[in-house]
Amino acid sequence: MFRVLVTGLGGAGRTTVAAATALAAASSGHRTLLLSAGADAVLGVPVGGPPERPDRVADGLWAARVDAAGDFRAEFLDLQDRVSAALDLLGATPFEDEELTELPGSGEFALLRALATASRGDWDVVVADLPPLDEAVALLALPERLRRYLRRLLPPERQAARALRPVLAQLAGVPMPAQWLYETAARWDSALADVQAAVEDPGTRLTVVAEPGPAAAERLRAVRPGLGLFGHAVHAVVANRLVPGDSADPWVASLAAQQAQCLKEWDGLWPPAAAVGSLPHLGRDPRGLADLARLAALPVLAPPTAAGAREGLPEPVHGDGGTLVWHLPLPGAVKEELSLVRRGDELLVTAGPFRRILPLPPVLRRCTVAGAGLADGTLGVRFTPDPGLWPRTR
Repeated sequence: MFRVLVTGLGGAGRTTVAAATALAAASSGHRTLLLSAGADAVLGVPVGGPPERPDRVADGLWAARVDAAGDFRAEFLDLQDRVSAALDLLGATPFEDEELTELPGSGEFALLRALATASRGDWDVVVADLPPLDEAVALLALPERLRRYLRRLLPPERQAARALRPVLAQLAGVPMPAQWLYETAARWDSALADVQAAVEDPGTRLTVVAEPGPAAAERLRAVRPGLGLFGHAVHAVVANRLVPGDSADPWVASLAAQQAQCLKEWDGLWPPAAAVGSLPHLGRDPRGLADLARLAALPVLAPPTAAGAREGLPEPVHGDGGTLVWHLPLPGAVKEELSLVRRGDELLVTAGPFRRILPLPPVLRRCTVAGAGLADGTLGVRFTPDPGLWPRTR
């Protein structure tokens, strides 16, 4: 299975590109699913089916609506059922389905769950219409972050001692966590692990959509360090809504020149693995399968034919003077916006507005941080062995 995750700058037409990408895959004979919260606007047909029962919209193409409200209600009510005994003791009044409305962030959780559900299906290609780029970077990092929080708050190994909890509660004088809490945490961790595996799978591609121009170029430059920090390799950059370059209209000609200059910059900005392509402006907002078919026929939206590569973190290498160097890819990062904090066996890395907590490789946990340097889009963190932790040699 291939997954194509489509994101981009706000208003750049990422939903259109996601739908056209899905149609291109279906037209090539792939059984394709489109996941979106608002595909109706570009498909031109109502889409209301959940990921488990998507609507068929064309030969080989199905579409599913990500229902944030419905997903939130189902998850909340399920949790409420699990803690019903405790709520009864407290005299709490349970919520009914019809009185629940989703909270901020529900849409992101719903999309993650939909992606996990689709990954268990028999699709050849799954295309997901992600939120705007800044939100998408945080969304794709969410499974890793939440799993870390769960492991810190409810370590799985403590569940093995559940038979001793009554005794421990008496000794400590405080109640121990109930079994339902561990079971709920384990269920969430399993679901998050499925999503994380789908995001990090070699068959997952990331497409970034932007309307070329100075503002878009500046915003993409600012987001690139975040993509590198979380290991998200960009496989395609789609410059959307290009105007004709041979127009006699001075305004259109000026805009075309600006877009051409931006495309030239992008060709040298993204790594060789990222294909920079363009889609023409149709003169109107694309709507319906006929408009999408015009875009889907262009090579830039061709379906994937081989697995991609995730930007993993390389293992530490030996440097000069007995030091070890850990290389962290941070394309486009600015030295003044970087910070490093060592906390136990973890390294907290901040690049502008983006932050990630990285577990140190085993060999570096016995070392101290000796310094760091940024060169050619890569942050090299230097470590020196801690004599108190390394075995002595004779």
